Amino acid sequence: MKMTRRLLIQSVATAALLPLDAWAAWPAVVVHKDPNCDCCGGWVQHLESNGFRVQVLDTAELDRVKTRLRVPSDLAACHTAEVENYVIEGHVSAAVLQRFLTERPQALGLSVSGMPSGSPGMGGEPEEYEVTLFGPNGRRVYARFKGEQEL
Repeated sequence: MKMTRRLLIQSVATAALLPLDAWAAWPAVVVHKDPNCDCCGGWVQHLESNGFRVQVLDTAELDRVKTRLRVPSDLAACHTAEVENYVIEGHVSAAVLQRFLTERPQALGLSVSGMPSGSPGMGGEPEEYEVTLFGPNGRRVYARFKGEQEL
């Protein structure tokens, strides 16, 4: 299609009507998950409702994905995601992921090991859990939560 003056004006006018948050969308997240996992789907919905575009890759080879992405076995959870050059393991909240992507620390990624009740995508009575930053410089607690509420 040839760019005419009219098409250019229409495009600029349409773009000006977009909500501001459409311009500031977060990067795409690729989620590797077991095709039978319901809580993983809940986490995907949580990310999407917080401005992330998500691509889901169902796989029966999740352990291989974790190994390829260097997820420590003791930090493993039910799904593994990639966003930009980071690994996100488990039910990490969108708010923490947004902060992490803004700060861009030197790390391999973040993990919420296991499947804590009340974390994004999980049902049940909210429990306390930690979000762990991990990478070549070791590990540290990045955030603490009870359910979806940061402590």
